[in-house]
Amino acid sequence: MKTIGLIGGMSWESSLEYYRIINENVKDNLGDPHSCKSIMYSVDFAEFEKLQHQGKWDILTDKMIKIAVNLEKSGADLILICTNTMHKMAPEVQKNIQIPLLHIADAAAEAIRAEKMNTVGLLGTKFTMEEDFYKNRLKKDYNIDVIVPDEQDREFVHNVIYQELISGIINPESKNKFKQIRLYN
Repeated sequence: MKTIGLIGGMSWESSLEYYRIINENVKDNLGDPHSCKSIMYSVDFAEFEKLQHQGKWDILTDKMIKIAVNLEKSGADLILICTNTMHKMAPEVQKNIQIPLLHIADAAAEAIRAEKMNTVGLLGTKFTMEEDFYKNRLKKDYNIDVIVPDEQDREFVHNVIYQELISGIINPESKNKFKQIRLYN
């Protein structure tokens, strides 16, 4: 079994889900009492969130590279980033390590293809919805069209992520508003 290097903490709530799902899949495929071999580097998200909103992606890229290199040196056979937004710097991280970085958009594309869909809606942070690092990978590598909400709804989704979801808050009002979001090309 390969050892997965997990870059987590963005937020720890998200990392918990990745860890749970990975281990459930290992158990489903190999049976009890199997679990994944993994090494997790969990960041202090307060620092990363501040840098994101200040637009200091160069500093974040350097930090992500250092973390990935450390995970590789610690014995990881592959890297997973336990959040969508930080895949913005995935190409730079991959250039600086010798092991594969599994891109979340590739996994999403596999699931989209399995459902025989060619167009999907994308909800995430404003960085993920507005920038091209995720949408372009789906379009260029898999010919999947991506649609996003209008500016007002993108702002709403972004705020729910940073003010509720990263703290484990599932607000029924926010959940209902998510269901009403319209997506546009």
